[in-house]
Amino acid sequence: MQELIKLHKKSKLLGLGLISGGLDSLIASLILKLQDIEVVGLNFKSPFCICDKALKNSECGLNLYFEKLGINLFFIQKGDDYLDIISNPKYGFGKNLNPCIDCRIYILKKAKEFAERINADFIFTGEVLNQRPKSQNLKALKIIDKESTLEGSLLRPLSALLLNPTIMEKKGLIDRSKLLGIKGRSRKIQLELAKKHGLLKEYFACGGCLLTDTRFSNRMRDYLKFNKNPTMNDINILKYGRHFRFNNSKIIVGRNEFENNMLIQIKNANNLIMEAKDVSGPVTIIQEKFDENIINFAAKLTLRYSDAEKPYGQIIYGNNPKELDKMIIVKKISDEYLKSFIL
Repeated sequence: MQELIKLHKKSKLLGLGLISGGLDSLIASLILKLQDIEVVGLNFKSPFCICDKALKNSECGLNLYFEKLGINLFFIQKGDDYLDIISNPKYGFGKNLNPCIDCRIYILKKAKEFAERINADFIFTGEVLNQRPKSQNLKALKIIDKESTLEGSLLRPLSALLLNPTIMEKKGLIDRSKLLGIKGRSRKIQLELAKKHGLLKEYFACGGCLLTDTRFSNRMRDYLKFNKNPTMNDINILKYGRHFRFNNSKIIVGRNEFENNMLIQIKNANNLIMEAKDVSGPVTIIQEKFDENIINFAAKLTLRYSDAEKPYGQIIYGNNPKELDKMIIVKKISDEYLKSFIL
C-alpha cells in the first residue's frame, strides 16, 4: 500500500477505476490518461467472475492495463457478505440470479473505502448508458450513485456527456469536453480508439458473470436453499460437473478428466468419492449426508456416465481418492429417470 501511495504525485489527479478486464474499462482509463490523470485500477474477484480467461488473450484482458497504459492493478475478493446480496437483493435480479444493481452498489462501497486509503481524488467506471438493460439505464445509474454515497462524484468517462457533470468536471479539474457521449450496446467507438492508440488490433469479447447463466443459477439457488451458512469457498465446486439433488443430498458427477481432477481437489474432506471399477468414467462426489439409498443412486449415476457397455457394473467408493475400499454392484440408471434430479 505504501508503494501505491508513492505513485500519487500531488501535482496530478489520481483516479481509481473499477477494472473488469474488458474493452470499456480499458478505454475509460485511456481517456483519463490522455488528460494526464494518474490512474490506478481495482479489480474485484469472485467465484462468479469468468473474466480471468481474458488474461490468456493478449488482445483483451487485465494484462493490457499495465503493458499498454502503465496502470497498476489491485485486487479485492468479494466476501461472504456478498452472498447475502444474492440471497435478498434490494433491487431484484436480472434475467437469472444476477443482482446487478445491488452488485454495483456493493463494489462501489468497497471501492470508496479503498480510494480513501490511497487518497484517490475520484472513482470512475467503464459503464456505458443503456448498454445493459438492468444496471446501466439512467434510473439504475442514479440509484447506484445514491446508494453507494457517490452521488455527484462517480465519473463514467464513456457516457459522461449524456450524464450530469460530476464535481470534478464542475471544478474544471477534469476536462468534460474530452470525455465521451456513448450509449447502447455497440462498441464501435471504443474499438476505434483502442486501435488508434495501439491498445489492440482486434477485439475479442471476454468476461461475464456466472449468475447470468441459467444452469449455474439453478445450482446456486439450490446451494442457498440447503446451506444455512453459505461461504464463498463452497461456490467453486458449483462450476464443475453434472449436479443432482437426491433425498436432500447433493451429488456431483464429473464430465471429463479435467473436471474429475478439479472435483477431487476442491471437495470437502468428509465428502464421499466414487468411480467405476476397471472402466473409464467420472469421479462422483456425494456431499452432505449419505445413506444406503443415496449411495446406491450415486453409484447408478456413476455407471451411467462411465464407458461401461454392460447394464450392470462395479462401483468403488470411499473418502480417500487413493483408497476407494468399498464396492457396490448396480444397474445403470435411465436418462429419463435422472432428469427429475438434475440441477
